Formats: sequence, C-alpha cells, structure tokens
Amino acid sequence: MDCLTHATDSTLPLRAVHPAGLDALLASLPPASAAWLRASGFAAKAQEWRLLPGEAGLAGAVLGLGEDATAAASPWAFGALPFALPEGTDWRIEDAPDAAAATLGWCLGAYRFAGLKSKPQRRAARLVPAPGTEAAQQQAAAIWAGRDLVNQPANHLGPEQLAEAVRRLAAAHGAGFEDISGPALEQGFPAIAAVGQGSPRAPHVAILRWEGAADGPLVALCGKGVCFDTGGLDLKPAAGMLRMKKDMGGAAAMIALADMLMRAGTPIRLLLLVGAVENSVSGTAFRPMDVIRTRKGLSVEIGNTDAEGRLVLADLLAFAGEHKPDLLLDAATLTGAARVALGPDLPALFSDDAELAQSILSAGTKVHDAVWQLPLMKHYVSWLDSPIADLNNVSSKPMAGSVVAALFLQHFVPSGVRWAHLDLYAWNDQSRPGRPEGGEIQSARALLRAVTTLVSPGQPPGR
Repeated sequence: MDCLTHATDSTLPLRAVHPAGLDALLASLPPASAAWLRASGFAAKAQEWRLLPGEAGLAGAVLGLGEDATAAASPWAFGALPFALPEGTDWRIEDAPDAAAATLGWCLGAYRFAGLKSKPQRRAARLVPAPGTEAAQQQAAAIWAGRDLVNQPANHLGPEQLAEAVRRLAAAHGAGFEDISGPALEQGFPAIAAVGQGSPRAPHVAILRWEGAADGPLVALCGKGVCFDTGGLDLKPAAGMLRMKKDMGGAAAMIALADMLMRAGTPIRLLLLVGAVENSVSGTAFRPMDVIRTRKGLSVEIGNTDAEGRLVLADLLAFAGEHKPDLLLDAATLTGAARVALGPDLPALFSDDAELAQSILSAGTKVHDAVWQLPLMKHYVSWLDSPIADLNNVSSKPMAGSVVAALFLQHFVPSGVRWAHLDLYAWNDQSRPGRPEGGEIQSARALLRAVTTLVSPGQPPGR
C-alpha cells in the first residue's frame, strides 16, 4: 500500500481550511504565500486546492474544505490529493477535522489497479500519518486488497484463485482454513455445484475460522464469489457481461470485512464462507426448469440461470446456520433491481432484526459508508412458488426483484438467527475523490463498526 511514508526534512505541510477560517489562515502565512492565494482567487471551496511557492520551490499546499462540516470530516475530503499533488512529494496534514478520516481518504484515493500494465504508472503523493490513525490505515489496506480482487480480470481470478485469496488471508492472521471442492463440494454444497457445473474451472467453497476470543460471539460472513457470470443458458447480452468480473464483489467485501475484524483484534469467533464459482455456458451447464438440491434439503426449480448468486448464498447460509451463529451477514452483487431502486453507491440492506438493521444504518452514516434498508415483504414470498419444487429461484412477477431475492435467501436462514443481507454494486462507474473508477468495497466499514458496536458496546473502532 504505497500511500504512506515517514516524516523527513522534505515533508511538506498541507493546510486544510473552511471558508470561515480563510482570513485567519492568510494572516498566519508568509506575506508572499498569502498574496499568492489571494491573487489566485482561492476561496476554500470543497476540493479546491493550491500549491504554495517558496524560496526553494514548493513550500506547501492548502486544501479547501467547503462550508459543509460533515463532508469536510469525511474520507472523501482528502481523497483527490494523492494524484492532484506533485508526484514523488510527501505531506503532513495540518488542521484536519478528523485525522483518521483524512488518512483513510488519502489512502483510498491513492489506490490504482495497474498491476497488468507494462509501463510504470504515475506514483501517488504520500502522507505522513498522524498518531492514532492506525485503524484507518488497517481498513485502507483491507480495502486495497479487496479492490484488487474485484479488479482482476476473470482469466486471472477464477474460483481456485479466489479461494487461494482466502487461504492467504487465513495464513496472515493465523486462522484456520479449509478448501472444499470436487465430490465433497458436490455432496455438501449441491446448489453451488449446480451453478459451477458448466465451467471447466471447478467451484470451491473457502472457509476461514478465527478466534479473537475463545468465548466470543460467533459472527458468520457469507460472500457470493461468482468470478464471472455469463448468465448461463439464459445468456446475458454482450453489454450485460462487460463488468461481470465484479460478480464476486460480495465475496471481496466479506473478505475485506474479515480482514478488518481480525486486524482490529475483535473479540469474536469468526466464520468466513466464500462460494467461489463461475457461471458458464456449455453442454454441462444447468438449465432453465431444472430442479436442483440445496444443502438445507429444499428443492429449487430454476426459473432463470442468471439468478445464480442466490443459489450460491443459499448453501453458504445453510452451512453457516448449522453452526448457530450469533450474527449472520451476507453480501452479494445480487440484483439489478437494487441498483434501479438505489443507484450504484447505496447498497440495499435487508433484515427482520430492527436493532441489527438500525446499527448497520447508523454505522454506515457515521463512517460515510451508507446503506439503505428495503423491506422484506412477507406476502411476496408466494411469488417464489413452484408447481414441482419447494420454490423457484426467481419471481413469477416482474417487480420487487431485490426484495424477492432477499426473501429467497431467508428460506435458508434458521429461525431466530440475527441476519442481514447486503445487495451491493461493488464498482465505481467513474472516478471521484477517494473512489477511483473500478472495483469497490462497499459496506465493509459500516459492517465493521456495527459488529464492533454490537459485540463491544461503547467501543466502536476508529476510522
């Protein structure tokens, strides 16, 4: 993670200022610097910045924070600077409203996925982090790793490679790891096996177990890891496949969340499940109107092979439920309907547990990683009825697609288990401060804070 450095004689100061504090800042600067800022028309608007000249060349820089105090304390206030400031320069931030948020935003803005380019790429300006920002640095590192997974082309990241990423994470934290494939997967995770049977790249279920506290609550995380989704025999159009390497974004988010929880030493027992699979077209692919088994024993008629993610999660949720978790969370790039309803930046949250849902909503607002709750409308469950199986994997009606998908998943969650489902996009369609175009890890920081608050009340993690 090449965004941080240590202080040296060449480290430059970066001043951050609201419009109301601009006069005081100008008065504190050397006369030449103040005159330069006035002449350049600097007004301390949000994302406005200026370099300050000095006798030896560059003396520092000033960043505008704008009028909105909430936005100024967000990670995004500092997210554009790593590639706005001159390449090869090192900086320390003065007057940041929130040093941890500034560090997080700087590092998230310094990320670029360029590992497959043959020519060296422009390096980001680096930050000397302030004391007390270690949690923010850890979260940034987890998000960098997660973004790398989402951005990898599907020919570089298949089911085996995604499972290997979980193996590496387990090794880094001294956690237990199990990789299930072949006949054992076909027997124990039949729905996942059905999704993957059309691909020459066999499916895997990667399992990580970690103890932050031997007597801590069990937190189970389930991630949809569809490394590429053609739609199967219900083939997507070409335009619909262009970003389908990101269909493992839910798994990447859960991997990042697991990384954050372990880095923070959270006093829990952690169970991470990743269903790594590819939904392909071939003579062995599962078909519309097939009826498949699931781990829970429910039979599912396939109304559409492009609704494969819920089949992957069904087996993972059933496995997690067998362990009687105190908290069960899943994340998936599950439905286009959620994006129609909420757009790309706002994951949809589903939960029948009011306290859990409110904890996640409040945490998302606090750490600028927002989600929005949609309802689990119980009378829509009948839309999943099948005449020949326990249920269909798609609705009989062309409405409420994300709600019905969540209701499908709820069939595989044991009664009484605290459960929340996140339907997310996992991608930035365009670059913004702190959020470069490409793969994104959504909801992980919100879930981190919510989990920590629930298991250790009064001690939420730093940003």
